[in-house]
Amino acid sequence: MEKYMDYILEQLKNLLAIDSPSGYTKNVTDYLFSQYKAMGYEPERTIKGGILVDLGGEKTDGAVFTEAHVDTLGAVVTGVKSNGCLSVSPIGGMSANNAEAENCRIITRFDGIYEGTCQLSNASIHVNGDYDKTARTFDIMEIVLDEKVFSREDTQALGILPGDYVCFDPRTVITKSGYIKSRFLDDKLSAAILMGYAKYVKDKHISLKRKVYQHFTVYEEVGHGGAASIPEGVTEVLAVDMGCVGEGLECREHQVSICAKDSGGPYNYDLVTDLIRTARENNLDFAVDVYPHYGSDAEAALRSGYDIRHALIGAGVYASHGYERSHVDGAKNTLLLLKGYLG
Repeated sequence: MEKYMDYILEQLKNLLAIDSPSGYTKNVTDYLFSQYKAMGYEPERTIKGGILVDLGGEKTDGAVFTEAHVDTLGAVVTGVKSNGCLSVSPIGGMSANNAEAENCRIITRFDGIYEGTCQLSNASIHVNGDYDKTARTFDIMEIVLDEKVFSREDTQALGILPGDYVCFDPRTVITKSGYIKSRFLDDKLSAAILMGYAKYVKDKHISLKRKVYQHFTVYEEVGHGGAASIPEGVTEVLAVDMGCVGEGLECREHQVSICAKDSGGPYNYDLVTDLIRTARENNLDFAVDVYPHYGSDAEAALRSGYDIRHALIGAGVYASHGYERSHVDGAKNTLLLLKGYLG
């Protein structure tokens, strides 16, 4: 499977390089559409903006619906301050602590793209005596534009409006030891893994025993990504999202995580059991965990009224919603779990 791991890492870097906060995802879905067409599939665009791909399979009843999301965290402009800097509102669970001192791009609707940095207001420690004592919130953060602007009027003349998107640099690095460091591994790492599985099925002419779909959602970070577009005959929704790594959990970045329960409640007992059995039978490095603060596309499908079994797997990711870290081995174990379970 090394060929497919190389492909996954290549696609991961490509996906991470495309800005896609929730609500501004057309560029990344255009990319997915073109890549699946090139693989020989017939991707469809959902009205909501996602990408749906039929991988084939012998039966329509009992179909499996795999999901990963390509929307990320970000921010939108709420106004222009008197000093020419921008006030912003976060998209999803973007933390002001993690956004501070990050380079970013401001995507205007009609006047191009500008660059800047997210900073604490009055960010010079030699000037601001309360710098260390100040709790970071977006109410006291600002985007400092890399333009010669000193007033509200200067910035407004650039064409920047409230509602324009602020996209943060991913800072992607893959180390010689196999660690993958970047913003937005949640969930572009899983999206790349699904792409790798699709390429494997196509290249090897795999005859899947059940119909398998892939769905790339675009509103997961705001809670309703997987709440639509499930075809007739689907009985299982398998969210492929980041596996949690942190204090009190078993999973590490090198493993595939199987979630038994998260903040939305327990996942389907029988489906979780099947995934654990598959991981054991294939001698995979895996962990089973309960995530304390988490929700998924699979749960969004249940809340929308779909009568399905649901589960969640993913490569272990540390420092979620910050500067995240995973490992090539975690991605490989996730790919092999998909291969073992789906065929």
